Amino acid sequence: MLSAALTSFTTFFATIGPVEAAVIFATLTPGVSQAERRLISVRATAIATVLLLGATIAGGPLLRQLGVSIPALQTAGGIILLVIALDMVFARPTSAFKLTPSEGAEAQRKVDLAVFPLATPLLAGPGAMSAGILLAANAHGEPLALVATVTALLTVMALTLALLLGAHRLAGFIGVTAQRVLMRVFGILLAAIAVQALFDGIGASGLIGRAA
Repeated sequence: MLSAALTSFTTFFATIGPVEAAVIFATLTPGVSQAERRLISVRATAIATVLLLGATIAGGPLLRQLGVSIPALQTAGGIILLVIALDMVFARPTSAFKLTPSEGAEAQRKVDLAVFPLATPLLAGPGAMSAGILLAANAHGEPLALVATVTALLTVMALTLALLLGAHRLAGFIGVTAQRVLMRVFGILLAAIAVQALFDGIGASGLIGRAA
């Protein structure tokens, strides 16, 4: 259970990106009052938590109803997480979990930032949702493993809320260099988790045995 919790925490922290989300939130709300920032932070975190919990708990059964096997889910999830990990390691400007220029421009015009871009795609983006589905699939129906995954998700979201509430202080304290270093470290960990998911998915599919 401890191993599942640590893997889940690392994966969710890397794909949700609480530190980066807080820095972006600070840049989007320079003239917003503290009370309004607090309300936006709470709403965005709550919405993202509901979306990610839904993907984690119901995503796997839904895909199985569509005829998608667990090995296929593990392989696909591993590929998605590996792409995100490579973006993090190499700090590419067109990262899969960042806002596009058009999304950033739209976000600046939004009165309420809680739903877009904070809740989605910054917090509950495709990578985080895929991670939740993959981690739940790796639990193989074991209640304790699934509880560990959900607990890790709730822990990361609680940390995210704390960082959003202190986003403006955090943005002034942490520099771009420190942010990039942190991103690369978690990118390497996420890459290892993604490759392991690929190995597990391909191994469980039986493709190698049939090919031999």
